Amino acid sequence: MATFITRLDGGSGSSGLRLAVKDLIDVQGIPTTAGSRAVADRAGPAAADAACLAGARAAGAVIVGKANLNELAYGASGLNEHFGTPVNPLDATLLPGGSSSGSAVAVADGDAEVAYGSDTGGSIRVPAAYCGIAGLKTTHGRVSLDGVWPLAPSLDTVGPMAADVAGLVTGMTLLEPGFAAAARPAASIGRLRPAGVSTDPVIDAAVDEALARSEIGVAELELAGWQDALSATYALMDLEVTACDGFLMADPDSRAQLGTQVRQRLADAAEVTAEQAGYAREFQRSWQAAFDRLFRAAELLVMPSAPTFPPPVAGGGKGPHTRCAAPINLAGLPALALPVPAAHRLPASLQLIGPPGSEELLLVTGAVIEAAAGYRRS
Repeated sequence: MATFITRLDGGSGSSGLRLAVKDLIDVQGIPTTAGSRAVADRAGPAAADAACLAGARAAGAVIVGKANLNELAYGASGLNEHFGTPVNPLDATLLPGGSSSGSAVAVADGDAEVAYGSDTGGSIRVPAAYCGIAGLKTTHGRVSLDGVWPLAPSLDTVGPMAADVAGLVTGMTLLEPGFAAAARPAASIGRLRPAGVSTDPVIDAAVDEALARSEIGVAELELAGWQDALSATYALMDLEVTACDGFLMADPDSRAQLGTQVRQRLADAAEVTAEQAGYAREFQRSWQAAFDRLFRAAELLVMPSAPTFPPPVAGGGKGPHTRCAAPINLAGLPALALPVPAAHRLPASLQLIGPPGSEELLLVTGAVIEAAAGYRRS
């Protein structure tokens, strides 16, 4: 059901662990499409695996397929005009989230135990939230991007997606052999409620209830500038996607093959000025410093992964999908999206944010919250 652009037989992996790989990531012998007909029709078989697959290959993981995505990873709805839209297993009428839509659905449907996604402004955390699974956006620069189709290199990251925190730990051991969760969870968590970010009160209540059940100390912390951070993130993303994918707009044949939404977004992105980009870079430095100050008050931070439950597919992909996620990319921080029970037919998603290089602490703390919250997929 449009989960994979290319299904693979997996070969003779020795571990039996089933791994889905977002079709931005090179798999030797398979064309990388980036979810785009303009790319797919010109792509030859990849000459080598992306660097991030080395650990999975060494562990004998079975690659079950190249997972679908928003075209060029330039979107967060999960819609794809060329290869179809992966079906949200929680409700087929709702968006799966993106851009790592196929990766999330592959895990949620049980086609893969672990999936690799990429996250530039929420592309792991949003589909994890919408499909009721766990996802980990890694620290910028921690996982190699060699052999990964770029969107915005200063924001791009690769990370694992899985049904639960234990699966994310497994995913990190594949991405980074020798990885292990920290010995103890965080003793203090700062609760963020950014001004100007309207979140569903049911989701906020679910996050607060999960934290209360965990019995980890929680303090309310203030962080100004969220809306400015969103603007800066989107400006940098647009500037860099123009540099990475603008060639598709320059060639008339490729331009004609682009989906209507991506073609318009690329046209709009080309309008970002040097002045806007310069301001965004300057703001990024102050934004990172603001988080440094917060991490002196609490070991980790928490807020929702997405501000709403998944919108309907019939809405055409519109929604505030990345409002809670994109500013974390601007800061370069790791963040865990974790499903938690809500007073709703769907789960909410808690976003746990850590300082650079704190994936080990995020995962052990996430496991404590997960156990206490008690969310179970039906």
